[in-house]
Amino acid sequence: MLARAAVWLGVLPAVIGRAAAWLTLVMAALCFGMVLLRYGWELGWVALQEALVAANATMFMLSLAWVLGLDGHVRVDVLYDTFSEKKKSWVNLIGALVFALPFCSLIVFYGWDFFFSAFVNQENKGDPGSLPRLWPVKLVIPVSFAFLMLSIVAVMIKEYLVITDQYDDMKDNHDGEDKQPSDKQPAGAPK
Repeated sequence: MLARAAVWLGVLPAVIGRAAAWLTLVMAALCFGMVLLRYGWELGWVALQEALVAANATMFMLSLAWVLGLDGHVRVDVLYDTFSEKKKSWVNLIGALVFALPFCSLIVFYGWDFFFSAFVNQENKGDPGSLPRLWPVKLVIPVSFAFLMLSIVAVMIKEYLVITDQYDDMKDNHDGEDKQPSDKQPAGAPK
């Protein structure tokens, strides 16, 4: 049951992260458009530059949870590499409980106020030609850290399963089907 919870908690951040990765194509198109406007017609469009920065920030922020689920974040492994799997799981579990979840909770809490203030006041930069509103970009902050919290809980469940020697069962049943022993023998197997 915990194994399924870990898998389901990791699904939404993974889907959102993969979708956000497609923003790299949007960023490439925006960058191409900026170069074309600047050198082709000698125009500079502030909103296009700000949209590129917003797409870049959105892609990275929404990919945080997905990368955590893949265990792809950079870490300094001076001592960690020498630890056993259970000891690594303890370090990850304690680190998630003591550091990661409280930090993400603070970012979601204050990020929501940051977004809500911008939304209510219809905040903009006020520069001529800039993006009309800042709240969509500011909304990405609490949303991305909420997804990161989901991913952290999924990782914590996985680490708990490793500590309690239940993780191998999760990996065996991860295909979505419970694997049952088969009466059929592979071709060429001795009878």
